[in-house]
Amino acid sequence: MDFRPQIEKFSRRFAEVEAILSDPKAFDNAQRAQELSKEYARLKDLVAHGQAYLKTMTDLSQNRALLQTEADGSELSQMAKEEITRLEGEEKRLAQEIYRGILPPDPADSRNTIIEIRAGAGGQESALFAADLYRMYTRYAESRGWKFENLDSSPSDLGGYKEIIFQITGTDVYKRLKYESGVHRVQRVPATEAQGRIHTSTCTVAVLPEAQEVDVELKPEEMEITVCRASGPGGQGVNTTDSAVQIVHKPTGLIVRCADQRSQQKNKARALTVLRTRLLERKVAEENAKYAAQRKAQVGTGERNERIRTYNFPQNRISDHRIELTLYSLPFVMEGAIDPVIEPLMAHDLEERLAALKL
Repeated sequence: MDFRPQIEKFSRRFAEVEAILSDPKAFDNAQRAQELSKEYARLKDLVAHGQAYLKTMTDLSQNRALLQTEADGSELSQMAKEEITRLEGEEKRLAQEIYRGILPPDPADSRNTIIEIRAGAGGQESALFAADLYRMYTRYAESRGWKFENLDSSPSDLGGYKEIIFQITGTDVYKRLKYESGVHRVQRVPATEAQGRIHTSTCTVAVLPEAQEVDVELKPEEMEITVCRASGPGGQGVNTTDSAVQIVHKPTGLIVRCADQRSQQKNKARALTVLRTRLLERKVAEENAKYAAQRKAQVGTGERNERIRTYNFPQNRISDHRIELTLYSLPFVMEGAIDPVIEPLMAHDLEERLAALKL
């Protein structure tokens, strides 16, 4: 595919947005200015990828021409072959970035994200694995310069979590983490196992794009809000004041609780954010159900009851069952180096979307 027309289109739009943002009046409308700033950042990357792609294609052409003129086996011939191999890999990577720019972006990709991790089958070992997953995601967030904040948690007796809910804010958080929704299975020898037997446990992970006030309307008469004393870790100030907030959404029966902040008002604000986000997820799920046949090609369904990944500690193996990916680098992944898992999922999703559009 000839990407030059698309690259020129990106460059023209980039210049337009840059000119708009250079006018102070553009910031009179804060929401519009934020949208333009996000588009500017996206286009800036696309233009850079486009220029790099054109240069790579030129370099490839020159090296292929050199290879035809040099005698096979010569030093220059060998250097050209090595450079062609490297450039072909770079061409494929940059082409994927340009394809992503051509496809309509998911509006949720740039949103902040709420992650809910819950222990499943496996008792205390499942709760300990929930803590491991929490650590994995927060370390990954740190490596990308994202910020995270705990919203609510329910610790287990041995230092794990029966449930933990936290928010990650930054650029393209949901875009990269949305493939994590589902059932995560761990196979290892628990610390509590005296005879060295391998146990299998599970946790569910839900990755939700944060809802805005305009997405979901919350009516005061439909909510029952109560406050109570926070429990568990958090310091004397948290545990001795009525700072925890619980909201019951009467029409749906959804219950949200936030207790990790000292301030009742902060907990209330965060609880409302979580409630909006869960209601938006339900709304989107209902819409998607209408088009289930069209979604078969996507990477999984994002349903929480779908087993997506296995972490096998004795074999140092991590397997993603949706794309039959297997890596033998489990310790690095558990320390937050999850891009080798996320990138193939993003690439597969891109291929499926392109195929659906016959590109």
